[in-house]
Amino acid sequence: MTDRAVRTLVSPLTLARPRGKAVYWTVFGAVVLLFALAFLFPVYWMVSGAMKSPEELVRTPPTLLPHHWHLSGYTDAWSLMQLPTHLLDTVVQAAGAWLLQLVFCTLAAYALSKLKPAFGKVVLGGILATLMVPAQALVVPKYLTVADLPVLHVNLLNDPLAIWLPAVANAFNLYLLKRFFDQIPRDVLEAAEIDGAGKLRTLWSIVLPMSRPVLGVVSIFALVAVWQDFLWPLMVFSDTAKQPISVALVQLSQNVPLTVLIGAMVIASVPMVVMFLVFQRHIIAGIGAGSTKG
Repeated sequence: MTDRAVRTLVSPLTLARPRGKAVYWTVFGAVVLLFALAFLFPVYWMVSGAMKSPEELVRTPPTLLPHHWHLSGYTDAWSLMQLPTHLLDTVVQAAGAWLLQLVFCTLAAYALSKLKPAFGKVVLGGILATLMVPAQALVVPKYLTVADLPVLHVNLLNDPLAIWLPAVANAFNLYLLKRFFDQIPRDVLEAAEIDGAGKLRTLWSIVLPMSRPVLGVVSIFALVAVWQDFLWPLMVFSDTAKQPISVALVQLSQNVPLTVLIGAMVIASVPMVVMFLVFQRHIIAGIGAGSTKG
């Protein structure tokens, strides 16, 4: 029985010809080059814009390359806009939200997936129903909650907990983890139970090592969500010294040259770009983490 032929846009016969192969690779290279320029040119424009003089930056028509390369846009941004302080505040807020979200979402997803609690489907349905509510509709209830924490009556404004606690309630990441845990064979967990491992030991020694791809994806989602958030930090941090970088750039942009502001934006985006380049294989590996096996 012969294998069924694979249908492609260009037939293998055409690709076998020198002319067909040349046309194919020419078109393919041109498309890749256009997509690369579409994505990379704005980045280049931002990086090079901070190295121009303020007069050259607003010149019409714009210059593709700076006439004189200046690093003062970056150095002034680092000092005048107090970037070290705001970057450190952002790192603390993002790291705390990531850690708490990873712990509690993982525990909740493991319980819903493998422990099968009573009314588990109802609880999961309620959690997923929150995805249907616009984020803007939750801003006021969240603000009233952190301004006067129920039962404890503690004011969390200007405190990193105001960022950490709302970030824990992430229905999307919880569902992503649960779908991945659903695919772990039951036989593996039963073998751990026979060896005497408890529920937490099974989670720590068996489930988590197998879940590195999806944990990497959840980690990236959690960090990026806090790093780029603007509205919520603006509401809960009235103290300018504690504001994250996304809010500080807007608040301090009125009194600085445009080149300094662009340099600050470049510096603020470097950590997320580096994180993407380091963990991009986890993103690719986790694309199908919550999919259903065929």
